[in-house]
Amino acid sequence: MFTGLVQSLATIKEIVPEGPGVRLVVSDPETASGAKIGDSIAISGCCLTVIATDGDSLSFEAGPETLQKTTLGELSTGSQVNLETSLLVGDSLGGHLVTGHVDAVGTIDRREDEEEWSTFWINVPESLSRQLACKGSIAVEGVSLTLVEVEDTRFSIALIPHTLNVTTLGARKVGDRVNLETDVLAKYVERQLQWAKPC
Repeated sequence: MFTGLVQSLATIKEIVPEGPGVRLVVSDPETASGAKIGDSIAISGCCLTVIATDGDSLSFEAGPETLQKTTLGELSTGSQVNLETSLLVGDSLGGHLVTGHVDAVGTIDRREDEEEWSTFWINVPESLSRQLACKGSIAVEGVSLTLVEVEDTRFSIALIPHTLNVTTLGARKVGDRVNLETDVLAKYVERQLQWAKPC
């Protein structure tokens, strides 16, 4: 479980083909110094397991499902990714509850910049928009954000200068694809509403 508060901006050091998947080697001295094999770490919103550590680097394995249904399959050597280590019991929950299970990949439809601030409009599958509500929460590339406006097939988010500077979102442009995870509570509400429908 995560909060959606990115702890560091890391770099993909190497991508090694392994069977049907790949090994991702991520360079980040701060995260690597406290990580151990078996730890769960969110990479741009996708929860992966540390399989090896080496100095300032961490290694993860990503299978075909992960590569096809998240933006991790689009990474290359030198790409930057958002990192967040998993919550510990008693940690402060500053963002919202994020599982690291990507629901869909959205596409940035519009970016409006005003000085150092930005508003993004992101296209989303209509089936996912039922789990979105104005002033609710969503994780975009693993970043906990507040929904501003919600339409049938897209939504908007407002990004402060700090978020743009310390996450991958600052470099995102129209047409870029981003990992999306809706609020876990919204998933359960939608499921309950489905069960409540008359026969």
